[in-house]
Amino acid sequence: MSPSGSEADRPALLFDMDGVILTGRGNDPVVHERALADTLADYGLTVPKPRRAALSGYEYTEAFVDACHAVGVAPEPFYTAREIHSARRIADRLEAGVRGVAPDVDALATLADDYELALVSNNYNRAVETAVDHHGLDVFAVARGREPGVTGFGRRKPDPYYLRETLDRLDADAGLYVGDRETDLLAADRAGLDGVFLRREHNAEAELETEPAAVIDSLAEVETLLDA
Repeated sequence: MSPSGSEADRPALLFDMDGVILTGRGNDPVVHERALADTLADYGLTVPKPRRAALSGYEYTEAFVDACHAVGVAPEPFYTAREIHSARRIADRLEAGVRGVAPDVDALATLADDYELALVSNNYNRAVETAVDHHGLDVFAVARGREPGVTGFGRRKPDPYYLRETLDRLDADAGLYVGDRETDLLAADRAGLDGVFLRREHNAEAELETEPAAVIDSLAEVETLLDA
């Protein structure tokens, strides 16, 4: 299987981070609860427990906005402040070794000899940069996470924003995106990439509505796809 689109000297191979490069499906929700406590301290606020659940949720929702109004803070700046603390706490956990790299990541070293590799994640940019530095993931020419705040939240996959931005940085218009979720496949399709679905323990039984270009069980199979 060759990457869709025009032929390039070094086709782009893009990878999701959480559940693909790093072990575990994603971040522990406790980081957002602790980030909320950090933010409330910054604001000098004490919030009753019934409000805290809505304020500590990862998503920017109507419930979050309503809770912000109820405690007297502007929703968007408060959300950004909390996300900055979440990003810091996630980065701290990565540096502490809470999450490691998947055992098949070594397969990427061979791919990097012939292809441009990039890491594109819905996780915060600070977390992505920390993961790359801490685990020595120097095979990636570009590593991109999302910015904290409402704008960054809205650009998460399945929006193709960060995939397209990364393709521009690589001067590429075709390639593969390897992910472990339906949203990865949707974002890949919208960015003009072939979406490859990687099955791990956490998504072994997942049923897909979006047709992937290929389904693999290991990163070691990516090279085989390219040779097909």
